[in-house]
Amino acid sequence: MADKAQLQEAIKTQGEVVRKLKSEKASKEEIDEEVAKLLQLKAQLGGDEGKHVFVLKTAKGTRDYNPKQMAIREKVFNIIISSFKRHGAETIDTPVFELKETLTGKYGEDSKLIYDLKDQGGELLSLRYDLTVPFARYLAMNKITNIKRYHIAKVYRRDNPAMTRGRYREFYQCDFDIAGQYDAMIPDAECLKIVYEILNELDLGDFRIKVNDRRILDGMFAVCGVPDEKFRTICSTVDKLDKMAWEDVKKEMVNEKGLPEDVADQIGEYVSMQGGQDLAERLLQDPKLSQNKQAYAGLTDMKLLFSYLELFQVTDKVVFDLSLARGLDYYTGVIYEAILSQTIPAPVSTPTEQDGADEGGVSVGSVAGGGRYDGLVGMFDPKGRKVPCVGVSIGIERIFSIMEQKAELSSEKVRTTETQVLVASAQKNLLEERLKLTNELWNAGIKAEVLYKKNPKLLSQLQHCEETGIPLVAILGEQELKNGVVKLRNVASREEVDVPRADLMDEIKKRTL
Repeated sequence: MADKAQLQEAIKTQGEVVRKLKSEKASKEEIDEEVAKLLQLKAQLGGDEGKHVFVLKTAKGTRDYNPKQMAIREKVFNIIISSFKRHGAETIDTPVFELKETLTGKYGEDSKLIYDLKDQGGELLSLRYDLTVPFARYLAMNKITNIKRYHIAKVYRRDNPAMTRGRYREFYQCDFDIAGQYDAMIPDAECLKIVYEILNELDLGDFRIKVNDRRILDGMFAVCGVPDEKFRTICSTVDKLDKMAWEDVKKEMVNEKGLPEDVADQIGEYVSMQGGQDLAERLLQDPKLSQNKQAYAGLTDMKLLFSYLELFQVTDKVVFDLSLARGLDYYTGVIYEAILSQTIPAPVSTPTEQDGADEGGVSVGSVAGGGRYDGLVGMFDPKGRKVPCVGVSIGIERIFSIMEQKAELSSEKVRTTETQVLVASAQKNLLEERLKLTNELWNAGIKAEVLYKKNPKLLSQLQHCEETGIPLVAILGEQELKNGVVKLRNVASREEVDVPRADLMDEIKKRTL
């Protein structure tokens, strides 16, 4: 009995923890976690029947999607895929897990976020962290030296999730990459054009695409006096400038990473610079930076890139920003990131998490990013053969969070099916005729539905159309059957017209295109 009393006491204490979190309006994830603990304690106590109580929740950092959310997601995917296809890409797929050694050492400080799996059959495996490293492995393994491909699939990160900002542990990535030996900056400019196209078409509001070059960064670190072995770790710190003030970034460089203060101050002068082709030209005249071979090559390419971006008519949104670093180890040249310019209002029903989101809104951060990674394929090739690559990844989850919130704030109804017509009847005993006509419509490639009742009321059938957004109703009655016609009703306008049965398919297609 003592154990039971202890358990009841623990349940009481845990209940108070949950109530306290709710009263303090803590994040949904925090509350869910503590509720799960409470349910587990109650399960140990057992009900009267001694049944095990299951905890009904999704794993931390994951979510379910209802039909409305999936309809929005599908719309976003279609816009992205049509842009990838417009630019001549083909698609591939790779396994959801890779050998652990394939992923190790490719992500810098982010490597700690890789999900390792338990040993199965003598292979050490990890869930893929992104789609780029598996792509490089695929190219090396199949000896492919040029391809333009897109890949849309789920990836996994053992991260602290921030669900309201579209940051999860399991999420989709949409990648477009060009692999092959081509003239400088032409494929890179096309990747930026694709980002511009997609963000314009998704209509998410104003955005900026920041560009920089890893060679310019490395050259900048060298001329400022950063030791070679600290380039990558200082790069990861500079990468935090979009989330932290310069003073905090400087503190991390000096206090945590042991950089002399005057070196950090010199870096600070450079990373505050922004511009376009003019900035590249100005830095080519910079007495320190222009003397560095790597920085000079990066700046020359940056100038060329902007001349192509001008031809692609995207320079109004692209800015050369020396603070952009992107912490991943595999980048070798141009890097870029697309950021929305404004905060998205949070829907009333969603509590804003305490994770740095702006009050009353959701600060989404980067919605796309990428760059050039010329050395990655060579890491996998037994002979070290390099395949130059450049690519971009669209942050689908963040974009999806915004689209979902926009849909909630708008009065426009989201359709979750694509049904073009409901086959209905106004009289009894016509089920067989309704099923026969539905089958004819299906065979003709028309998206049709029928209610699963022998004798449904006409009003119920029309209400079903109103609720689900079905635009047309094909009504059958004794008289229509005798005359060889079908009464076609427009749900919105309530206008009805008799259509000969032979012309029905064409009429429906014409009205619902």
